[in-house]
Amino acid sequence: MSISSLNQVAPNLRWFGLTDRGRFRPNNEDAFLALQFNATDVVVLGKTGEVSTQENDYVFAVSDGMGGAHSGEFASRIAVDKITSLLPRAFQQSATGLKVGFADVLAEVFERAHQELTLLGRSYDECAGMGATLTLCWFTPSWMFFGHIGDSRLYYLSQRENKLRQITQDDTHVAWLYRNGHLNERQARDHPRRNNLQKALGAGHQFVSPQIGSVGFEKGDVFLLCTDGLVEGLFDHQIAQHLQIPSTAENRAERLVLSALEHSGRDNTTAVVVEIF
Repeated sequence: MSISSLNQVAPNLRWFGLTDRGRFRPNNEDAFLALQFNATDVVVLGKTGEVSTQENDYVFAVSDGMGGAHSGEFASRIAVDKITSLLPRAFQQSATGLKVGFADVLAEVFERAHQELTLLGRSYDECAGMGATLTLCWFTPSWMFFGHIGDSRLYYLSQRENKLRQITQDDTHVAWLYRNGHLNERQARDHPRRNNLQKALGAGHQFVSPQIGSVGFEKGDVFLLCTDGLVEGLFDHQIAQHLQIPSTAENRAERLVLSALEHSGRDNTTAVVVEIF
């Protein structure tokens, strides 16, 4: 069984993912992951799909790498790959009756990724300064657990409230100014220091302190994970408008990414949309 109780009908998930290097960057330092796991198996999933949470848990993640040469691409891949080894172990411990705290599990994911990026950055000149953001959500039958560091984002569109909410907080001083009313959304988005991270995996930071939490959900809810390239191209109200359009066979992440590229395209752009149905 999963970490959450199965005393209710397990919901289904539908997801869409896409990453694009943008219109000006020579390479793509973003990465995203869709993962299915239980006590014995781990399956990396494709860009789109539909599943039930009855027998498995699911994780979706985005990461934005940084560093010289191509180390940014390497950094984001390391960040998402750490998930594949640690979360299945937590599922197995839960299934055998051991108490597993989701916060401890997610903290370990971030700590392990941070340690590896830090070690590589110190060991190889071409990896000096390498680092990554990481935002992930872990779906069980009744809860979504999330972990976050950096300026990638996790949004939540509640079907009941029909209102978009940013669950994660960007780890920048500019974002702090915005949250405390010193800047409006446009000023924050255009600020010259908007991408100066105060927290990240690796990148010379001594400690890692991710934001960790949980959200209960119901059918009709939608979650969006994205890197900062999407936010540079779309305001929150525009993101909400895209997510409020009823789902079709169209890749909903593709619609968001293409719209962001049309309005900006200065950075790598990644989106993963997860629907509950």
